[in-house]
Amino acid sequence: MRVLIVSDSHGEGALLREVVDREQAEHVIHCGDFCTESAQLPGGWITVVRGNCDWVEVPWEARWEGGGIHFLITHGHRLQVNSSLLPLQYRAQEVGAQIACFGHTHIPMSEWVDGVLLLNPGSLVNPRGGFPKPSYAILETTGREDVTLSYFTPDGERLPGLGGKFPVFARSNPP
Repeated sequence: MRVLIVSDSHGEGALLREVVDREQAEHVIHCGDFCTESAQLPGGWITVVRGNCDWVEVPWEARWEGGGIHFLITHGHRLQVNSSLLPLQYRAQEVGAQIACFGHTHIPMSEWVDGVLLLNPGSLVNPRGGFPKPSYAILETTGREDVTLSYFTPDGERLPGLGGKFPVFARSNPP
C-alpha cells in the first residue's frame, strides 16, 4: 500500500494535483487547510479534513483504514498541536488509530509514541519552524512488520533525515 499525505496546500490546487498525479498513490490524505472549493481537490481515493483556514464543510476529523492500518486524520489546531502532541496521541489511542496524521504547524515530523505514529507531512507550500523546504510524505507498507515513511519536496526531491521505518503492526488492531 502506498499513501500520499499532504497538508496546508493553502489554495495551490494545481500544485496539489501535480503531486497527486506524479505519486500515483493508492490513497491520498489531506490534513486540512486546502483553502479551495472542494471541486478543486483531486478526485479519486482521498480523505480530507477541515483546517482552521478552510471554509468548505468537510469533517474536522476522519478515520480511514488501509492495509490493516487504522488512521486518524485531523488538522490539529483543535488539539493544540502547536503546544503539545499529547492530546493528539490520546485521541489516536482513544479511537484505536495506529497512525495519527495532522498538519497546522507546517513542520514535517514523525514520532513513534506509545504505539502511535504521529505524522505531520509539513506544508506543501509554506514551510515554517526553520524548515527550509515545502514538503509532503509517502507512507508505504513494507510487509507484515512495519511501514516506511519518506518525505519529499513538491518537485519530488527526497528529503534526507526525515521519516524512517515504524512498527505500526506491533500493536493489536482495535476491535
